[in-house]
Parts: sequence; structure tokens; C-alpha cells
Amino acid sequence: MYPVTNPPSNTKEEKYSMLQSTCFICFTMCPVCSQQLAILEDLVSDVPLEFDFLFSVSHAEVISGKQEGVYAWIGINFVLGRFDHADEEEATVEVTTGSQNQQSINRRRTVGIMDMGGASLQIAYEVPSAITFHSPQEEEAGKSVLAEFNLGCDVEHTQHVYRVYVTTFLGFGGNMARQRYEDQLVNVTLTKNRIQTLQSGLSEDKPYLDPCLPVGLSDTVVRDNQTVYLRGQGDWEQCQQAVQPFLGLHNGTMSPGGVYQAPINFSNSEFYGFSEFYYCMEDVLRMGGQYNSAKYSRAAKDYCSTKWSTLKQRLDNQLFAQQADVSRLKHQCFKSAWMYEVLHRGFRFPSDYPSLKTAQLVYDKEVQWTLGAILYKTRFMPLRDLQQETLRQSHPNWLRSSFVYNHHLFSLCILVVVLAILLYILRLQRIHKREQRQAEALNLLWAEEGEALLP
Repeated sequence: MYPVTNPPSNTKEEKYSMLQSTCFICFTMCPVCSQQLAILEDLVSDVPLEFDFLFSVSHAEVISGKQEGVYAWIGINFVLGRFDHADEEEATVEVTTGSQNQQSINRRRTVGIMDMGGASLQIAYEVPSAITFHSPQEEEAGKSVLAEFNLGCDVEHTQHVYRVYVTTFLGFGGNMARQRYEDQLVNVTLTKNRIQTLQSGLSEDKPYLDPCLPVGLSDTVVRDNQTVYLRGQGDWEQCQQAVQPFLGLHNGTMSPGGVYQAPINFSNSEFYGFSEFYYCMEDVLRMGGQYNSAKYSRAAKDYCSTKWSTLKQRLDNQLFAQQADVSRLKHQCFKSAWMYEVLHRGFRFPSDYPSLKTAQLVYDKEVQWTLGAILYKTRFMPLRDLQQETLRQSHPNWLRSSFVYNHHLFSLCILVVVLAILLYILRLQRIHKREQRQAEALNLLWAEEGEALLP
């Protein structure tokens, strides 16, 4: 939950703020989503009591995952300067809008973003070309995940009309994926034991061999008072196969969970991966940044096959990133396989895709969706006119302040000149008095010498 604007000045009439929160507040904080209304009502009533900026009911809202994705996409592309006019050396794309009479334009290529948190997964990227749907059902599904908006100065300027595909997948974050995996592991193990009269996973002596845990790691999973004992097998390739069913893939142009996915031109595109995409590569593998599928696969496979005792020793010796902890070491094997499968099997990125960069900061700053919200909400404000009006209003003030400054400076100069004249007169007086005393002393000396010469 973030305020998307801050009070801009000390004048109460000019203070204005909006408050927005993501729909994640309902998913995690509210057992009953109707509590959203109560939270917003408290905010609307309490904020004016604590702050003096203008605030009303219309300024507070819970935004959807689609809005959050659009704002995040706007924010990252703004920071990277992808809304600026393209130079000759910049990568460009040919864009066609939905208007019938609108000609295609060439402009700077934007970047797509992928963000995998603990509970959800999100992807957003520009779709520069018009999409041809093969059925009414596909068209309806496609339009629900496409957003078209104008970031130009006004609605008449279509140079910056963007069509963005954005989707949020609840339950596809790293932690939730592991939880779903463990739920099925418990159900399958207990069912198989009951049917085949086995004892797999029911004791530490006969643990279930989990390919997604490091070699030799012992762990337990408890569901409904049922405990299943696990022991790490450290087989990354087998772990890949084990997590594939949780993608919920379908035939055709469908992404994880059976959601429609707009086509991506992998030969002319660029993506940034945040959160778990970065953590999986950097925290223990220490290869965050430019993504290389082959190198990442080898590093992940080597990590999974490393003994748990060795990994703990490396952690104690501070050989991993500062933020790495026991939980990261424990689930790194699973999360690295999950990330790989989401990227290449879920979103169908080619294994040799060269333009994915994983990052936590952009230009040493964390880019939040709130930046995009500010830019979107103020996109049609007449900033140029406001700037010119400000200059016109400030010009007379500058003249007045300049006149007053020059007046004081002139007075100071006169005062300095007067003081200099006075000091000069005083010095002349002192010199005159000194010469007069010297003359009197000389006359006295002559008088004494004259008396001495008299008989």
C-alpha cells in the first residue's frame, strides 16, 4: 500500500495525494475480501486527521494485478529512457495501433518485465503488432489481458500509444509453488503407501527421496497431522520433470495456468527479470545479471548435487551472497528448476534467448510500481504550460528582488566611500598635527641654541 504522490509544496491549497494499494492486500491480509471496504473507510477518515493535504474517497482505491503490472512496466521503461525518441543506434520496433487510419510508426523498443515473488508471478510486455485472434473465445481471453493506453501529451498525440500484455498468476510464486509441490507429494505418497502397503516417507529410516532438495538434506512435511519424512536426492533434471505439472500448460497460445499469452518477437525484444529471477541466479549461484540458459543450467545442476553439509560449510564461510540464508540454501534447487521451467516451458522463451537480464536495482535504485502510477495519473497534466506560467509569475518577483538587491548594493557602496573619505580626513589631520609638533620642537631647539651663543 503506497501513496502515489507526495505533497508538492508548503501551500495547503496545492497539496494533493492519492492512495493506492494492490489487490495483494486482499489475498494475504483479508480472510474475507469485504474487509477491503472497512480498511479503505478507515483510511479515508483517518488520513485527513493526520495530514493536511487534500484527500477524498475517490483518491483511495485497491488496484488490480493488471493495473499493478501496467504501472510496473511504465516505471521500468521510464527509468531506462525507453519512452524517449529513438536515436539512430537505438533498437526500434514497428508499431501498429488499433486505429484504422493510423499508419505504423517506428519508435524505441521497450523492455518487458517478469517478476516472481513468493506468492505470485507477473509478466508484462509491449505487443507492437496487431493481434489476429482465431476464435471469439480467444479474442475475449486476449482482450482481458491486454491494456492499451496513451502516454502522450493528450489523447490526440498517438506517438506514445502502447499496447501491453500483462498477467498475474496467483500461486505461481516460488514459495507457493513449493507449497503446492509438497501438498501433492504428501497426497501421492500416502495414497501409494495405502494402495501398495508401503512405508515410504513414514519414518526417518525410510524417507521419501525428494529430487528437489540438496543431497543429504533431511526435512519433514506436515499436512493434517500427517508427517512425511524427506531426504534430498539433488537431481535437478528430475526436479524439472517433477515441477512441470504445476505449470498447468495447455495446447496453443496458452501460458502457465491456461491463460492466453500474446506472441513475443524473441528476435527483437528485451526482458528484465526481478525478485526470484534474480535471487535464483545471484544469492548462491552468484551469476545475477545477463541470463545464459546453458551456464545457468550447469550451475543449478552442480548446486543440487552438492552435499548439504558442504553447502552449510560454504554458508558459514560467507561464500554466498550476504542475503543468502539456510532457507535459501534449502529451497534453491527447487526454485531454480521452477524458474527455468516457468521461463522456457511456461512462457516458451528459447533456450538461446540472449536478451534477458536479471536485476534487483536499476541504476542503483529500486523501481516500484508507484512510479508508473504517478506517471500514468499525471500523463495529461499540462506540465509545459504550468512551467511557463511559473516562469511568467516568477519573472516580476525576480525583477523586484533584483531591484531591491541593487538598491542595497548601491547604498553599501556609498557608505564605503563615505567611510573612506572620513578615514582619509582623519589621517590628514593626524599628519598635520604631527608636523606641527615637530615644527614647534625645532623652533624651541633653535631658540635654545641662540641663547647659548649670546655673551
